[in-house]
Amino acid sequence: MAGLKLGAPTPESITVHEASRVLELHFSDGAQFRIPFELMRVFSPSAEVMGHGPGQEVLQTGKREVGLLNLAPVGNYAVQPSFSDGHDSGIFSWDYLYELGARQAELWADYEARLAAAGVDRDTPMAPKGLSKTKSKAGHGCG
Repeated sequence: MAGLKLGAPTPESITVHEASRVLELHFSDGAQFRIPFELMRVFSPSAEVMGHGPGQEVLQTGKREVGLLNLAPVGNYAVQPSFSDGHDSGIFSWDYLYELGARQAELWADYEARLAAAGVDRDTPMAPKGLSKTKSKAGHGCG
């Protein structure tokens, strides 16, 4: 996902549809996608979502109604969305947006399977940062 691959399709137009909460993209190879903001948010390429390595991903929930407040260009290779839940650290390269659009059905199925395995659904609120489902024996403090 690091930038553009030589000869990779690039967006010819990007339209934010606030009411339907989708990002519409038309690529140079003729491909067109309507990517829901929720899909973008739960698959954000940020460290907050993806972690810093395999197995460190953070399952995102409660994002069905997420909006897009801003879509800032990043050079000539990406955009950085600001979502209504405060998340704004993901940089979406053209390659990554193309992948999200092309693999939507597969990604939704994977997301729904991960939700089911965790015993939650799309509308379950996110746990506050720093809290996990289990409590330590000590209860408070560090160590």
